[in-house]
Amino acid sequence: MSAAKFFKCLADETRLRCVMLLQARDALCVCDLAEALESSQPKVSRHLAQLRACDLVSDHREGQWVFYRLHPDLASWQSEVLTRSQAALVAGLPFQEDLRRLEAAEYRKPASRCP
Repeated sequence: MSAAKFFKCLADETRLRCVMLLQARDALCVCDLAEALESSQPKVSRHLAQLRACDLVSDHREGQWVFYRLHPDLASWQSEVLTRSQAALVAGLPFQEDLRRLEAAEYRKPASRCP
């Protein structure tokens, strides 16, 4: 993927926030991302589909749940950009609040929601 396409895929705030959360966790389902971002599941799913089309994320199914993670075949420069971006952005808004909401959701997650 070209650098221009990579950065274009990250140019949307929702997609960037999804990627930063996936950088912080191994894998997340749509319901976790939607709660952390305070967005609807359809909106988050649409952005994840765009990230998947850019080969920035991959998905895998566990039963009825689909989990997303950063694509394991990202180029080393892409991984480096994401790592440095997360380090620089994690302390600021909205990223800090996204992580706080994600941690709160993981703590109180009922058994009926995704694992």
